[in-house]
Amino acid sequence: MNRLRLGTRGSRLALWQANAVADGVRRRSGRECELAIITTTGDQLHEANLSHVGGKRVFVKEIEQALIRGDIDLAVHSAKDMPAELPDGLAIGAVLPRADPRDAVVLPAGAAGRPELSTAGNAVDGAAAPRVGSGSVRRVAQLRRAWPRAQFRLVRGNVETRLHKLDAGGYDLLVLAVAGLERLGLADRISTPLDAEVCLPAPGQGIVAVETRADDADSGAALAGLDDRVARAAFTAERAVVTALGGGCQTPIGALAEADGDLLRLRALVASLDGSRRLRRDAAMPADAAQALGEAVARDLLADGAGPILEAAQRAAADGDASAPR
Repeated sequence: MNRLRLGTRGSRLALWQANAVADGVRRRSGRECELAIITTTGDQLHEANLSHVGGKRVFVKEIEQALIRGDIDLAVHSAKDMPAELPDGLAIGAVLPRADPRDAVVLPAGAAGRPELSTAGNAVDGAAAPRVGSGSVRRVAQLRRAWPRAQFRLVRGNVETRLHKLDAGGYDLLVLAVAGLERLGLADRISTPLDAEVCLPAPGQGIVAVETRADDADSGAALAGLDDRVARAAFTAERAVVTALGGGCQTPIGALAEADGDLLRLRALVASLDGSRRLRRDAAMPADAAQALGEAVARDLLADGAGPILEAAQRAAADGDASAPR
């Protein structure tokens, strides 16, 4: 059988995800995958405002273009890095089982020797103005309420780069995704996972999604055994929220769908950038109605007044304000 060409970014986390897909394809279909590392615009960004350079699509555009051209057969992405709408001609061929979707507090290496930073509680509550590193307006908008004395500072780069900046003294703590740390073998750096009631995760966080060309039955067949029904339903519901709200990478939207018996329960949030306003909705429907569930929850949020909050966040992003949390 011909090898499948699998497109991926080149970070350690992206390669972990790509290899997980390749291993799954090999075990379930007997097909081998050849990894094609593709540098995206997002990989070349440092301090640029994502809204000025194309939003989330900067992390997937070049990979999707290679897929459309036929240079690769599969594209592997972190679901939270994907825009809510796919380009024409592409489809989601598989959604892998979801890892822990929560965010987590990460303290500097050696924090145990510094009483003021020895625990996450000390780092946040004990310091007069703890410096919290995050590149996510969603996290900052929620945590401003939980940690009113914190100074939120922009941090970008891959997980290892962010940890290096933390350990070098640039921050008192970081907020990172549990899934990424665990997949990189860095679970020991997690001080405290954050409950979703404190910080609702990004839509798609902890999910690996595989794109194919919609008309490529061969690649679709190779992925058939990888698709996880619960993760697929959560992926669909959470993305439906973002699409219906018109949100992008620089808008403070959180969403988390989880199995609840025979139902899929969806929690979603829209928050103002300063944390002063926070709208939440919670609903449940059968898993096969995931799209309708996401759209219904988004409608409820809009009825509650989410539109003006998101418009203000989008204006701030366009002006560059949302790219540098403070």
